[in-house]
Amino acid sequence: MAPATTSSAAAAAAPAHRFIRFNRRTSAPRQPSPPESPPKKKMKSMAEIMAKAKFTVVERGDYGDVTCEHCGSGDRSDELLLCDKCDRGFHMKCLRPIVAIVPIGSWLCPACSGHRRVRSFSQKKIIDFFRIQKCSDRDPKDECAPPQDARKRRRRSGSLVLQKRRRRILPFVSSEDPAQRLKQMGSLASALTALHMEFSDDLAYMPGMAPRSANQSEFEDGGMQILSKEDTETLELCRAMCKRGECPPLKVAFDSREGFTVEADEQMKDMTFIAEYTGDVDYIKHRENDDCDSMMTLLLATEPSKSLVICPDKRGNIARFINGINNHTSEGKKKQNCRCVRYSVNGECRVFLVATRDIAKGERLYYDYNGYEQEYPTQHFL
Repeated sequence: MAPATTSSAAAAAAPAHRFIRFNRRTSAPRQPSPPESPPKKKMKSMAEIMAKAKFTVVERGDYGDVTCEHCGSGDRSDELLLCDKCDRGFHMKCLRPIVAIVPIGSWLCPACSGHRRVRSFSQKKIIDFFRIQKCSDRDPKDECAPPQDARKRRRRSGSLVLQKRRRRILPFVSSEDPAQRLKQMGSLASALTALHMEFSDDLAYMPGMAPRSANQSEFEDGGMQILSKEDTETLELCRAMCKRGECPPLKVAFDSREGFTVEADEQMKDMTFIAEYTGDVDYIKHRENDDCDSMMTLLLATEPSKSLVICPDKRGNIARFINGINNHTSEGKKKQNCRCVRYSVNGECRVFLVATRDIAKGERLYYDYNGYEQEYPTQHFL
């Protein structure tokens, strides 16, 4: 039996190992970073601050020395408007566009009111804004047929007796280029948005205003002409075209002197249907002190309390932007190329704008605001 070895002997007999100590080098402790200084605030200019600052109307003790900033005259004090922010004076007829009615409430001059931002609309937004309907695949002949084909399908009726030919209303012919039509609708959408208006191609009957039952053509003093069957078909055809995005070849532009104006984007023939005048229907007695400058007479009743007007201050279409002529001058009368006509359609009063002569491309549209009443101060128009 082999003798047992001691632990010391075993250690001596075992091979020697070299123990090396690894000292891990550590990095110096990080010092806490100083707090980041807040970014420097961009100081606004005094002009930006004053443009957004609220203003307070301070009454003067004496307004006898107020003069118009445009003409420098202090005459016609009843037509002088005082800006509620800068307290400067302006004649109503010296402003561009002119102010026909004394505004109700506070009023700001063009310099203090600033310029409204004109929005641009994409194709999808234009389609949603005007609620354009796509053509149905089921009935393409009835819904998507061009106006020329629709008129060809009409059959002549009546005798061959020689009669005086009555002038019929023609449907408008929209632009063939879809991109051009989008630009036309985009200009109208921008103008309506700038005035905080909604698009509407129909008369609106809102709570608290005149009900639809009040719009009866039989109430008209002296009677109202009835829209013929052929013209009614033309009206319905134009309405169907607008619903599918085939709008009249018109565009809205802004002029520093006349405000928003409407221009023909294609040539339009005489007696072409332009648009129906739409908006909120209300009694005239409710709007006697209204400062809306685009109200249109809808019904002149035998009983004045039943007379109605169209108020396009919240809802409307392109008819709201067509300007009036100065019917006191020969030059003003020459500019007229369309007229306002009132018809009875299915027993209700409607107002249409129709071309009175051929309108060239790029020509602005004008009509006489005093077609039925001589109450609008058109002698101050340009």
